[in-house]
Amino acid sequence: VLFRSVSQSRYEGWALFALVGVLWGVPYLFMKVAVEELSTPVIVFSRLLIGAAVLVPLAIYEKTLRPALKYWRYIALYAVAEMVIPWTLITSAQKDLSSGVVALLVATVPIWATLFAHHTGDSTAAHRTRIFGIALGLIGIVFLVGIETLNDFGNMRALIQVLVASAAYAYAVNMITRKAPDTSGVAINGVAMALSTVIFAPFAITHLPSQAPSSEAILATIGLGVICTAIAFWVFFIVLKEIGAARASLVVYPNTAVAVMLGIFLLDEQLTLAIAIGLPMVLLGSYFASRKPSAPVIAG
Repeated sequence: VLFRSVSQSRYEGWALFALVGVLWGVPYLFMKVAVEELSTPVIVFSRLLIGAAVLVPLAIYEKTLRPALKYWRYIALYAVAEMVIPWTLITSAQKDLSSGVVALLVATVPIWATLFAHHTGDSTAAHRTRIFGIALGLIGIVFLVGIETLNDFGNMRALIQVLVASAAYAYAVNMITRKAPDTSGVAINGVAMALSTVIFAPFAITHLPSQAPSSEAILATIGLGVICTAIAFWVFFIVLKEIGAARASLVVYPNTAVAVMLGIFLLDEQLTLAIAIGLPMVLLGSYFASRKPSAPVIAG
C-alpha cells in the first residue's frame, strides 16, 4: 500500500508538471492574437486582473486568504520579483531581442533556481545528475530557437535585462516557498496578482486602445488570464509542494517545447532540423534535471 501511494504521488507530480508545461506553453498562441490590437501594458494588466479575480475569491472560499495575509510583506516581494520586474524587463528587452533569444535566456531559470536552492541549504540541488540535465536542456533550447538567433546577443543591455528577469523568477519562487511555508498557492498568487494589478494600472490606462478590440482579441486576453495565469499558477504551486522549487522551475523547458510544437501544428511554422534535434534534448534534460539523487547505501 505504501509503495502504491508513493508511486501514485510520483505519477501525479509528473502529470501536474506536464500540465503546467502545456498551460505556460499556450500563451504564445493567445498573445499572438491579442498583441495585434492591444498594447503590452493592457494585456499584462488584464491578465493580472483576471487572475486575481479568479484566485482571490477561491482563496476566500477555501478560507486560506486570511492565513496568507500574515505573510503580506513576502507576498509583496514575491509579486515584484515574479510579476512586476520580469514582465517589465522582458517586454522592454523584446524591442531589441528576438523572441527566440528571449526564450533561451528565460530557460536559464533552472540554473538560477538550483543556485538559490543550494545557497539556502538544499544539498541535493546541485547534484551531478541535475547539472547534466540542466546543461542538456539548455543545449536543446539553443537548437530550438535556432543558432542564427544568437546574433542578437550583441545587445548587452537587453540580454542583461532578461537574465535579471530570469533570476528574479527563480528568486521569487525560492523565497516564497521558504518564507511562507504551508501557505496556499492560490492565496499567495491571488494577493500577488491583486498587488501587481494596482502597480500596472496607470500604465494600462495610458495605453488603452483607440477603438474597441475584436472578439478574438478579447477572448485571447481572457484565455491568458484564466488559463495561463489563474489556473497555471494554481497548478504550479501544487507542483512546488510535490517536487520542490529547484525542480519545478524546470517547467521552462517543456514550456518551450510545447510552444514550438503548437507553433508548428497551429501556426504553420516550419519544422527545422534544429527543432527536430533540440526538442528531444529539452525533454531529456527536463527528466534528468528533475531527478532526485539516489540515497546513499549505509553498510552494515
